[in-house]
Amino acid sequence: LRSSSRGRARCTNASRRTYLVIRFGDIYAKERLYAETLLRTYISDVETVRRIIYIAAVESFHAAKMAYRQFKIRVRETLSLSHLGPESLEDAVLNYIVRHEDLYDVQATVNEVICSMNINPKISFPPKIDFIVISSLIRELCRVAFSMQTLVPPLDIAFGTDGELFRETKYHRSFDSDFTAALVAYHVWPALMENDVVIVKGEAVTKR
Repeated sequence: LRSSSRGRARCTNASRRTYLVIRFGDIYAKERLYAETLLRTYISDVETVRRIIYIAAVESFHAAKMAYRQFKIRVRETLSLSHLGPESLEDAVLNYIVRHEDLYDVQATVNEVICSMNINPKISFPPKIDFIVISSLIRELCRVAFSMQTLVPPLDIAFGTDGELFRETKYHRSFDSDFTAALVAYHVWPALMENDVVIVKGEAVTKR
């Protein structure tokens, strides 16, 4: 049975979206800088530190989105056995996930992110450091990324590649950038997207 009832998840969509966008900005302003300070005690090269943090953000979103899809499949399979309405099954699934986000195994996702970072060819680190030192940053990113998948439409980060054309609408330049350079040397923080539209700019370094 279907109903015109929007359900709790859809009714709270706007407020949850506002909170998550603000939280994404807070992570950039606080947890990211704390992680950078931690890494700088082990790694002197600023570019390497920034690349590590950016890749941590990208891998966190990727892993959290995969975890959300798997979580959603399990919830749908369970609810479909007894669902009678009044809302649609999809709305019932979304409502359940929003109410029970605490069931998301964020630590498992954090472990997956760290494993992925350990084999990423773009970053390297001295033997004395383990990416677990920035696990608090990764954990917060995973939580936010997972919650962003419950929004309609969901939020995601922009895909970025070294050497891409710098776009003012997508990124802020880092203070140590060459402001006359047209290409991105590397990324510091991803842009946040909604339906392929930038809603929060990322940060990138441009160099000739």
